[in-house]
Amino acid sequence: MSEDPPLYYLIAGEPSGDVIGARLMRALRQRLGGKVRFAGIGGERMAEEGLVTLLPIRELAIMGMVEIAPQLINLIRRIRETIADIEAKAPVAVVTIDSSGFCFRVTEKIKPKARRPVLVHYVAPMVWAWRAHRAYSAAKAADHLLTLLPFEPPYFEHVRLPASYVGHPVIEGGADDGDGPAFRARHGIAPEATLLCVLPGSRRGEIKRLLPVFRETVERLMKRFPDLVVVVPTVETVAAHVIEAVAAWPGRVVVVRGAAEKFDAFAASTAALAASGTVALELAMARVPMVIGYRIWAPTHFVVSRTVKIKYATLINLLLDRPLIPELLQHECTPERLGAEVERLLSDPGARRVQIEGAQAALQQIGLDGEPPSLKAADKILELVAAVR
Repeated sequence: MSEDPPLYYLIAGEPSGDVIGARLMRALRQRLGGKVRFAGIGGERMAEEGLVTLLPIRELAIMGMVEIAPQLINLIRRIRETIADIEAKAPVAVVTIDSSGFCFRVTEKIKPKARRPVLVHYVAPMVWAWRAHRAYSAAKAADHLLTLLPFEPPYFEHVRLPASYVGHPVIEGGADDGDGPAFRARHGIAPEATLLCVLPGSRRGEIKRLLPVFRETVERLMKRFPDLVVVVPTVETVAAHVIEAVAAWPGRVVVVRGAAEKFDAFAASTAALAASGTVALELAMARVPMVIGYRIWAPTHFVVSRTVKIKYATLINLLLDRPLIPELLQHECTPERLGAEVERLLSDPGARRVQIEGAQAALQQIGLDGEPPSLKAADKILELVAAVR
């Protein structure tokens, strides 16, 4: 009687983790010649790879104590159900992806058991930025940590949690595969028109704070660039709000949805004005020069500004340890300041070239031109499993 293929249990608690999980499933299947089984918790992307999720991912995609409090009883129940499912299925490894609030509460209960799977956490908590104590939480919950950034492992090895840098998932996300001419033709945008990509964020709080200041910035730029066309990629969760808001903007504004349209828009753009976040890495992959603007709720900024330990908000600047990309945060995030920086990029090819070329050095640090991060992650997980079998 043939032995069943090994079972890997994956847990992703939010959409970004779902994408990473789907790529990891493909990578493990590739490395194992298809002889692998999967179980766990994931979203649409992992379902496309064959995962039947234990529970809806939306139940775990909760941020902040205010949002968590009403769901606390349900979350405790879901943690118990997940632990019971892992024990019943007896996988060779449990790979938790980001979402440490939920994932660590599951695996820290499993770790002390004598007979248990290998516990791997993928995506390190940002202890180098703030809340350094979370390194100890990670050490209590995992056997090994897979990090996205090259400087992260020492922060966890310091608390005796082995860690391996595998690279950032943006490297294999497709941001550099867009078709700019096709996008312009599809939307009736002239080849010579100046195109500004505006990305106000993917959460309601972000767009509520940023859309008004981005609108005023666009109004200023319209006076300098009469042919300016604005494209606004958005996501389903905030699309209705974005469409309603930009309807009152001056000039021509094109709203697009979906990753393929977004990446085509990047390829067509002259420059970008964006909220702080992973999108900065995507724009760098697409070789689009950018200005970053961001505002957070004033009380939150008061607390964060006293606890954050980093000089820059944009990861490219952090990796390079210099302000290559203009980032205008909080009180500096004004139409005047944003407009001046964007105008410089739109009007000066040399300034665009300097930023594009400089950003490539940062991307090299997170895996550009190397083996895909998902394959590196799969190889490390297989190595850890082989060591205990």
